[in-house]
Amino acid sequence: MIRIAAVGDVHVDKDVLGRYRPALEQLPGVADALLIAGDLTRHGTVEEAKCMATEFGDVGVPVVVVLGNHDHQSDQQDALSEVLRDAGMTVLEGDATVLEINGHRLGIAGAKGFGGGFAGACASSFGEREMKNFVGTTEAIAERLGAALRGLDCDALVALTHYAPVPETLVGEPLEIYPFLGSYLLGQAIDSAPTALALHGHAHHGSERGRTPGGVPVRNVAHPVIKQAYNVYQLLSEDVDANLATV
Repeated sequence: MIRIAAVGDVHVDKDVLGRYRPALEQLPGVADALLIAGDLTRHGTVEEAKCMATEFGDVGVPVVVVLGNHDHQSDQQDALSEVLRDAGMTVLEGDATVLEINGHRLGIAGAKGFGGGFAGACASSFGEREMKNFVGTTEAIAERLGAALRGLDCDALVALTHYAPVPETLVGEPLEIYPFLGSYLLGQAIDSAPTALALHGHAHHGSERGRTPGGVPVRNVAHPVIKQAYNVYQLLSEDVDANLATV
């Protein structure tokens, strides 16, 4: 069994320091790894990244993260990522990592993702160059995510994004902003590999549970949705739901 703690949209700044730490101190007893689904900071500054490193660093389990849109706000995402890596975190963007846990290999492929919408109401790469660039950004990110997932040799495979891969976990958000919260292309990338679990954030007013068209369980772990420091999900478990049990 592999236990994954997950949260997103923690938006760390100086005023957040200490808010998550008491629960994080308990992580080694309840989870084998911590995955964070983007929006690690409030405005994407290096100073906020240092606060993030203080709050979420040294928690006794591996920490794997992707960036979110907030982490790009100040155009310091490269320096921000360097601060987090220096603190021992793994930062993914179109690539992957494998963790050895309890005799099993946990593969995690991650990317921020981007918008575009979902089947029946999505943007298309047609018309103005600006629209082609918008859709092209999502296409490129989804292609990299899919390739990273398919390239992993592991016992359990997890996709980690900030933007949503399915509309079900957006329920509660205004329909008008769905195209800015995720894309079906991310779902297709996830379905292109034997993914066991997909985690995302970004949709603060969304819903926790959904599935890709291919049947992969999707969980929106944005902090405003799960309303706690993290949720814990079990993989390779013999519980009632053999595919995914939530603790």
